[in-house]
Amino acid sequence: MRIKRLYIFLLKTFLPLFVMTFGICLFIVLMQFLWKYIDEMVGKGLELSVLGEMFSYAALSLVPMALPLSVLLASLMTFGSLGEQFELLAMKAAGISLFRIMKPLVIVLCFVAVGAFYFQNNVIPPSQVKMWTLLFSMRQKSPELEIPESTFYSEIAGYNIYVEKKDRDGLLRNLMIYDYSEGFNNLQVIVADSGRLKMATNKLYLILSLYNGEAFENVKNQKSRERNTKSNDPVPYRKETFGMKEILIKYDANFSRADESLMQNRYIGKDLADLRKSIDSMTFSIDSVKELNATLLYNQSYKRSLNEYRYSPAATPPEPAGETAKELPDFDELYLSKTASARLSILTRAKSTFENMKNEYAFKSAILAGEEKEMRRHHTEMHKKFTLSFACLIFFFIGAPLGAIIRKGGLGMPTVISVLLFIFYYIIDSIGFKMASNGMWAPWEGMWLSSAVLLPLGIFLTYKAINDSVILDADTYIDGFKKWMGIRISRKIEKKEVIMFQLDYTSFRLRVAELKRQCESYLSANKRWIPYLTFWKHGGTDNPAAQIAAALEQLVEDGSNSDRNLLLNKLMDFPIIQAYRWTRLPIARRTSVLIGWFFPVGLPVYLAVVYRRRFLLSDLRSICRVCDELMDMIV
Repeated sequence: MRIKRLYIFLLKTFLPLFVMTFGICLFIVLMQFLWKYIDEMVGKGLELSVLGEMFSYAALSLVPMALPLSVLLASLMTFGSLGEQFELLAMKAAGISLFRIMKPLVIVLCFVAVGAFYFQNNVIPPSQVKMWTLLFSMRQKSPELEIPESTFYSEIAGYNIYVEKKDRDGLLRNLMIYDYSEGFNNLQVIVADSGRLKMATNKLYLILSLYNGEAFENVKNQKSRERNTKSNDPVPYRKETFGMKEILIKYDANFSRADESLMQNRYIGKDLADLRKSIDSMTFSIDSVKELNATLLYNQSYKRSLNEYRYSPAATPPEPAGETAKELPDFDELYLSKTASARLSILTRAKSTFENMKNEYAFKSAILAGEEKEMRRHHTEMHKKFTLSFACLIFFFIGAPLGAIIRKGGLGMPTVISVLLFIFYYIIDSIGFKMASNGMWAPWEGMWLSSAVLLPLGIFLTYKAINDSVILDADTYIDGFKKWMGIRISRKIEKKEVIMFQLDYTSFRLRVAELKRQCESYLSANKRWIPYLTFWKHGGTDNPAAQIAAALEQLVEDGSNSDRNLLLNKLMDFPIIQAYRWTRLPIARRTSVLIGWFFPVGLPVYLAVVYRRRFLLSDLRSICRVCDELMDMIV
């Protein structure tokens, strides 16, 4: 079966944008990762191959964050551009629905979702293991040696070095070195006029050559080995004056990779099958430990001792009637019968026993809490493998209808909307992840929270786009605000070039008089304030106002067949009655009575109706005035 040209056109439009936006989004999140961990990479003399390897693993690990954003942005740009260039309108005019237009892209996104799941399950775990292992190895590497001027440098473990000035040939001037590698009690201070610092060939040691200086050192440990001294004896020290002195400092400047086995046993290095296996084993282990702790706590409690005393011997089971059970002693009498010292001893032992048990089980509870948190992280990681694929589909059904509605292509408006929606998604997803990892929610609830929030939005936007909604049209909201505030909407009536039905002015004048009579009758019979119970008794309907509005529209429509410019201009003075729509409710009479009796719900609706009636009565007075002027014009 050949692919339709329309589908080929849509694929050629969408796929290049998708590839471009994916590259841009991946680059942005990769830069964010770089700024976050730049201190771990810069200034340590790492080779470019190591940095490139780190960036490649980071790029693979950040695909789950860049993919949904790129789907949203590409779909917004595609359908926004089609709408802006009226290509989408031409497709709909040809009888092609929005679902058929989206069909090839939905199929492509289904393949993308399946590939995202495969990528999340098979590629992300080893790449994350390698990335975090490499990052840990970078953290362990010693920084590149670059001692600044006029600043204490403490990057060498056990040493604090001050250099006043550095010459171009590498000679250090006016050095001050604090050596606390053997502890602060054995502090050594070295002052020298100049010196040179170089790295050993094997990059495991620093060789510091000092010239013309003095060294001061405490010898407390050496002296204490020779004889025991009192605490108030002065601490001996040693002073040395040298012309040239070399110090060998241990400093490993080589880059060594850490073992990956530690990260592979964590949740980040496991696929779906390994996660399920780990969750089962951890659940069994935690349940067993909880049961064991409960048994030990019961055996150490007073309840077991009382039961053993009540039902002795232990081999004889207790009877329900309790006739064979022993009477429990009165502990208050036993306690008061003791001497004061014995009672104090009892209380002390009880308090000590209680505190020991409390500390013991607090420690066990902390261990269990750590294991449960690790199990929850396994759960969240398992659900994350599915949420990425689902998020791609949801973002497409948000971006495609939204682009069809706003009809703006390019990187301007779509980028702003995409970033705002993705920030909203990221905040919701982070909240759900925190709730799930902290145990406040079930793992599936927290991880699927963002999808549950965005899915109704996607359904709503798709529905509005199919029905050609103007949900993002500012004029729609401005007109609605004007109607609510009672701002008049003027009529526009133009003189017809060809009049099919000539206007009978005599009957038209009688209809104008009848309309005026209906308005005056309504004004005399209805006031602004309606009794609360009367309003709900009639179901909130206002049939007379609806009849007047219908008669007015029919009168204006028939009057537009006139060839008199003055009459046409006067017809435009008739107000457009919309207020009656706010004074009736499409509900049954019995239901309206129940709503009226349910006072907190019925009162706001009643007040809104009374507010709208003010505009209705004003419009009816305007109709009476225009009717008088029309009747004067028609003779």
